[in-house]
Amino acid sequence: MKKILVTGGCGYIGSHTIVDLVLKGFDIISIDNFSRSDKKILSGIETITGKKILNYEVDLCDLNSVKKVFEENKKIEGIIHFAAYKSVGESVGHPLLYFRNNLISQINILDCAKEFAVPYFIFSSSCSVYGNVKTLPVDEDTPLPEAESPYGRTKQIGEKMIFDSAPVTDTRFIMLRYFNPVGAHPSAEIGELPIGAPQNLFPAVCNSAIGKNNQLTVHGNDYPTPDGSCIRDYIHVCDIAAAHTMALMYLMNNPSADKQKKNWNAEVMNLGTGKGYSVLEVLNTFEKITGVKLNYKIGPRRPGDVVSIYSDNKKASEKLGWNKLKGLDEMIETAWRWTKKIHAS
Repeated sequence: MKKILVTGGCGYIGSHTIVDLVLKGFDIISIDNFSRSDKKILSGIETITGKKILNYEVDLCDLNSVKKVFEENKKIEGIIHFAAYKSVGESVGHPLLYFRNNLISQINILDCAKEFAVPYFIFSSSCSVYGNVKTLPVDEDTPLPEAESPYGRTKQIGEKMIFDSAPVTDTRFIMLRYFNPVGAHPSAEIGELPIGAPQNLFPAVCNSAIGKNNQLTVHGNDYPTPDGSCIRDYIHVCDIAAAHTMALMYLMNNPSADKQKKNWNAEVMNLGTGKGYSVLEVLNTFEKITGVKLNYKIGPRRPGDVVSIYSDNKKASEKLGWNKLKGLDEMIETAWRWTKKIHAS
């Protein structure tokens, strides 16, 4: 069993990825300091997989503590790096918090990957690197404009860190630019647990429908889109989790690489369905599937939001075999099932 380190392993995507990795035969250790996650997710992972996950409650910005994890766990074969703050709105209000946390933590984990000769590294990037694009869908060669938020900028800088450091290491990297992760594990044992008021659409919708929030706000209906609301490429979290495992296995199963080629050991792949849904489309579909009438109002635009974005996922489909993706109905059904369970307990 190959040992894989997952940073941010108790977060939304990290926890689903750990489940996928364990079920595919990997030995997992996690680093998560629970600043943006909940310890009960570890119990959910154990219920699904039958395996207890060793988690180190370590701040990745503390290099000495991170090194101790590597010293205690010899022969780590791969790193999947999720740990980062991820709220666009919060990053606009607290940019230095995001630069400090997201970038220092990444520098430290890259240092350790090199020092301890970890051969494979999967970086959790984001479609936020594309900003407000002029042509859709976006592919991996789409030029990156100025980011629309400090969060997006940390992901742009994070990718550049990898491209700049890759030539001086033997580690091979894949950077996965995923779009909008939604839904929950079909068992309803794990799902999204936002800290404080939800910033993302699906948990905000589900909380409103369950009665936790009195009214939902749609941030703008005057964008240049068919119904005036923002368009996003929503992708089921289990599909994103599977892609991280597939990316790791792709590197392991394809050891030969043309070292004369530029960026031979660092490449980027999009993770999205290739279809965009507007905010209002999602609300309408949610009402049809659940039978719950949503109480929402139209509010002003939110700083940092892009107008419209969806992906070209051909590269991930062809290289990883990542193509059996869940539809919007299943995204909503699993998110709603998870919400009802956590609010019933």
